[in-house]
Amino acid sequence: MKDETTYDAIVIGSGMTGGWAAKELTEKGLKTLVLEAGRPIVPEEDYVEHVPPWEMRFRGMRDRRRQMDDQPIQSTCYACDEWSAKFFVSDKEHPYTTAPGKPFRWIRGRQVGGRSIVWGRQVYRWSDLDFEANLRDGIAIDWPIRYADVAPWYDYVEDFIGITGEALGLPQLPDSKFLPPMELNCAELLVRDAIAKHFAPERILTIGRAAILTQDHRGRAACHYCGPCERGCITRSYFSSVNATLPAAEKTGRMTLRPYSVVHSVSFDARTRRATGVRVIDARTRAALEFRAKAIFLCASALESVRILFNSSTPEFPNGLANSSGELGHNLMDHVKSGGATATIPGNEERMVIGRRPNGIYVPRFRNVKTRQAGFLRGYGFQGGAHREGWERGISQTGFGPEFKKSVSQPGPWRFIFGGFGECLPNHANYAELDKEKVDAWGIPVLKINCAFGENELALRKDMSITAAEMLAAAGAHDIEPFADDEPPGFSIHEMGTARMGRDPKTSVLNSYNQAHDVKNLFITDGGAMVSSSCVNPSLTYMALTARACDYAVRQLKKGEL
Repeated sequence: MKDETTYDAIVIGSGMTGGWAAKELTEKGLKTLVLEAGRPIVPEEDYVEHVPPWEMRFRGMRDRRRQMDDQPIQSTCYACDEWSAKFFVSDKEHPYTTAPGKPFRWIRGRQVGGRSIVWGRQVYRWSDLDFEANLRDGIAIDWPIRYADVAPWYDYVEDFIGITGEALGLPQLPDSKFLPPMELNCAELLVRDAIAKHFAPERILTIGRAAILTQDHRGRAACHYCGPCERGCITRSYFSSVNATLPAAEKTGRMTLRPYSVVHSVSFDARTRRATGVRVIDARTRAALEFRAKAIFLCASALESVRILFNSSTPEFPNGLANSSGELGHNLMDHVKSGGATATIPGNEERMVIGRRPNGIYVPRFRNVKTRQAGFLRGYGFQGGAHREGWERGISQTGFGPEFKKSVSQPGPWRFIFGGFGECLPNHANYAELDKEKVDAWGIPVLKINCAFGENELALRKDMSITAAEMLAAAGAHDIEPFADDEPPGFSIHEMGTARMGRDPKTSVLNSYNQAHDVKNLFITDGGAMVSSSCVNPSLTYMALTARACDYAVRQLKKGEL
């Protein structure tokens, strides 16, 4: 009789890193169980990128009752609209609490593919400016790895997922293995040239680096610029685990994917000091199940993974499994954003945009790169771009009758936005813990999050608004509107740092291969492993570290070390 409870490896989570763990472990010969708390995804049914507003019940304006009652937090994300709300959790079923006066937006997706279905697809390599930052500034602990350790794994991941972008040769932003870049539009070219004229060589505007295909690649079709990627992608032109890694794992015949599997905790044998398996609650039947494996990979996200470990406490680890350091849940980071500027770019009124390019511009970090910037540590980059104002501008304009209707039926002026993403410093006082009085829909204790931006993050945000306005002024823009909004952590959806890696088991949870110091067959390869946050989108680094950790784990298994 086939044993359906024992595997070589168990992967918890099927999103960005879970998909990579599934692919790598199965391709290396391991019988692997992938546990996903949410439902399965059928792209032909669930992806709705081409459904027009008039075919939606609320004409694309959302079910406001659902928004207010069921998804008040999730709906603050731009991607959680009437088409894509199904890819975000119910806040009623998945509650969490926050410390008084410290709001935190935890945006989550529970389905096969997780948030990889709706992510922003921006992918940038970290450099040694990032990996050496804590050591250089005397903050937190040093990364146990450097760029040279991760570079071959960046190559490996990029070759599989496909990245569009432009090579720049910048030491603070290493180039990737690129597919042809997408084109800047006429207003973006104007701003790019103005930046080059007035701010070179420190500031550079380029096209974003995105995990979207600009030519056919590994059986996936090139993007056709339909635009709303957050609704899914039936041509599989952008990278997600549903589109790429999980199909690769399935082809091996060694993956068992089990949706509706809410992980409660990891089981632990105190005698062998090894994790023995995973306790699961079936999301539909509420039945308690347990699966066993030689190796466990936690890929549930920086906050969900530590929640599982907190709920896995034992007499030896009363404050969470693998937490002898006391650092589990601490050092929570998210990029600081909502600083920048908008403006009108005059001219080019006769020029139109063709298609809906699913990518924007990028201005790489220029603060604290070669020279020290007074007022704050680290730096930020800008995302954004230019677009023609649409008919929606008529909502705020005065007017009536045929002439007004005709005026808003034509595109408005070119508008440009610079939106900054800044580095968040690791801080032990930013942390998550179990809320002992509240449970989710499956009776599992939830997290209480205590996190706030500090003075350095707020200084970065203020500087974003100043430098963005400077660049727009240099481009001859008018109606320049700097902004530095008071958005809380979580808004960037880049949570990191809750189970950081390090050299010393007394000050870190994981070693340099994402392996728990205390439990050798337990690996955490999501954002929890990060020691600092850089200022660039972290997903590419998560994927590279996951592939690297899987390679190490399989080698250790073959040696009998796990």
